[in-house]
Amino acid sequence: MTAPLDVLVVGGGPTGLALAAQLRTYGTSFRIVDRSLDRVRESRALGIQPRTLEALAGFGVTDELVACGNPAMQLRMHLPRRVVRMPLFDIGLADTAYPFLLFLSQAETERILSEYLAGLGVAAERGTELVRMERTGSFVSCRLRRGDGHEETVAARYVVGCDGAHSTVRVQAGIGFQGSTYPQTFLLADLEADGLEPGAVHTYLTGAGMLFFFPLGSPATWRMLAMRPPNASDTEVSLRLLQDIADEYTADRLVLRDPAWMTDFRLHNRGAAHYRSGPFFLAGDAAHIHSPAGAQGMNTGIQDALNLGWKLALVCQGKAPEELLGTYEAERAPVGRSVLRFTDRAFTIGTSGNPVIRFARTRLAPRLAPLALRASGPRGRVFRTVSELGIHYRRSPATVAGPQLPRRGPRAGDRLPDLPSGLQARTAGPGWHLLLSGPPTLWSDKLLASVVRGRDDLISVHRIGRESPWPAVAHGLVRPDGYFGYVARGAHLEGLRAYLDRWLPPRRH
Repeated sequence: MTAPLDVLVVGGGPTGLALAAQLRTYGTSFRIVDRSLDRVRESRALGIQPRTLEALAGFGVTDELVACGNPAMQLRMHLPRRVVRMPLFDIGLADTAYPFLLFLSQAETERILSEYLAGLGVAAERGTELVRMERTGSFVSCRLRRGDGHEETVAARYVVGCDGAHSTVRVQAGIGFQGSTYPQTFLLADLEADGLEPGAVHTYLTGAGMLFFFPLGSPATWRMLAMRPPNASDTEVSLRLLQDIADEYTADRLVLRDPAWMTDFRLHNRGAAHYRSGPFFLAGDAAHIHSPAGAQGMNTGIQDALNLGWKLALVCQGKAPEELLGTYEAERAPVGRSVLRFTDRAFTIGTSGNPVIRFARTRLAPRLAPLALRASGPRGRVFRTVSELGIHYRRSPATVAGPQLPRRGPRAGDRLPDLPSGLQARTAGPGWHLLLSGPPTLWSDKLLASVVRGRDDLISVHRIGRESPWPAVAHGLVRPDGYFGYVARGAHLEGLRAYLDRWLPPRRH
């Protein structure tokens, strides 16, 4: 048996790669294995939300993601007698450097993350499967099998299942996976489609269901998503079948050609009963699977990983108490449940054959859509939800509000906004970031040194003065994942000191 690991990451998709990137940042010992022989070459997940782009910026990969993708800003909703032009994310996103939904294939996202890790000397061990795991004392004994049949046993303090809907980690940890399968079958294809206005998302509302075309770019210009018609034979997906659907669902003369990839699949709506069982953790599709409505799946998985990674790293290094790991499920399980509810409702509205819902989809939607576009308040709230910028951890055990709260601005548990512009870039480095809003003389170097002593290698101090998200004197501690653990009004740091003593106890040199 090789030397024990801190973490074994099972699954080399976007979730596992993001977790590996964060573990590597903090110098944690880990391996990442994946049963597949190669990373995905198909597009699968397609949209990257603003919050995910923010979260990945600290690794220096976001600029490349944006350069390779398509920041589409328009939706074309094709109704029976008109086309409604709807902007995507036009309001409610003033506090981010990425006010758009980025269309980029999962294959490209995985490539960029893999190349980033390769530059750090980390590679996912492809063709390596987790066969068995069992707890032995303070470690988990994990049996790995390579494609050539060779087996080895490794010990790890923690095992994280990023291994998808059929997660081996989840099954062997005995964690339930509750939910159901939708009855419909869906068709997916990356192809060329003559007759579509480029650079926009196109959706066709019909009595039979919905048809989508997303701007992809690579490996083809368009991603097509549609429900298999009830009268269509359950045969292999063909270009002829896809063309028949386009002809039936649209009044446009679309010509589909040159498919790069075609498949059919069923959708599920399931969530793990728990995100943790002792030393076993779940993230991404291993914890929650749902319809692609709203482009939430891959984004939620990556943010699961980035919530968990720094906590594992600090606990493994003895810099944070074991209780910190308990906050992972407390923070991410409510997010997962919310995504399951949201995508289920959106999916039902878009596909249901119920006469009432079908009437609303085909008759009411064409009339109400223009009115909805003029309602800036509700539209902004929807955009913040879909973009995942509205996620917060205000009820987390690791979130504490100071004795006096700022009258305006972010609260404890909220994400750090990029307002003023560039604030997130200033705090993109590893570790925690203490923001001091007000005249610099309010906090002496001696006072600050006494607060961070014994953990100064983990905390960066920023005197931001007027370049602050708060309008008055305040201070806030930003966690490594970009959320405030502590926020208080005024210059007194006693509450902050107590918070740090709880979650980052000082170390004696």
